[in-house]
Amino acid sequence: MRLTRCPVELPLAVGQTVPLPEEAANHLLRVLRLREGDACVLFNGDGRDYAATLVAAGKRDAQVRIDDAQPLDNESPLAITLLQGIARGEKMDLILQKATELGVTAIVPVNAERTEVKLDAARTEKRMAHWRSVVGSACGQSGRARIPAIAPPLNLAAAVASLPEQTLRLTLDPQGGQRLATLAEAPANGVVVAIGPEGGWSPRDRRQLADAGFQGLQLGPRILRTETAGLAAIAALQARLGDL
Repeated sequence: MRLTRCPVELPLAVGQTVPLPEEAANHLLRVLRLREGDACVLFNGDGRDYAATLVAAGKRDAQVRIDDAQPLDNESPLAITLLQGIARGEKMDLILQKATELGVTAIVPVNAERTEVKLDAARTEKRMAHWRSVVGSACGQSGRARIPAIAPPLNLAAAVASLPEQTLRLTLDPQGGQRLATLAEAPANGVVVAIGPEGGWSPRDRRQLADAGFQGLQLGPRILRTETAGLAAIAALQARLGDL
């Protein structure tokens, strides 16, 4: 029987007995209804799965003993960063979840000119916590032990400035000069895929992207919605240069 994998933001080591964070304890005890003596698997993003045993279960807390650690080697050879215009509610959750399942390495949420979601400091903190939970759960489901990094929301200029140097930089464009067939090999420093928000990139955004070295990538003649575009691009790039 496949054991449920549960993300935790804790350092883990074999032989330790550790208290579980509230969210993890609630998932194991209330949702999965585990009891003392039951087994589970924890991961914290360091590339290992930690086999554990539930040794204490209270009304609001739980403790587990770490019994074993096994490295996982299922990350894509192609490092993809998704630079994503922030979308509303469930659309953004879907993008984060599926991009994680498809093997994206990092996600940079962007406040573009046409972004419809406006986040103040308090809302940003709550949204970041929610996004990390979505990504962690997607790693648990898909078997990943490396958790994609999520940057705090940035404007486009700051987001572009934060990117690593010498990456292949692409944005979807039905008239773009790049095609999948022209991408001969995986770039050593990875790929950045820039996807606009629901309102699309503005002319100013497009100039900024072009000035930063982004090239148009054709994925057919149709214009895709923001919740479709990034996932289609990641899947196509993984199939062409990664491990799909």
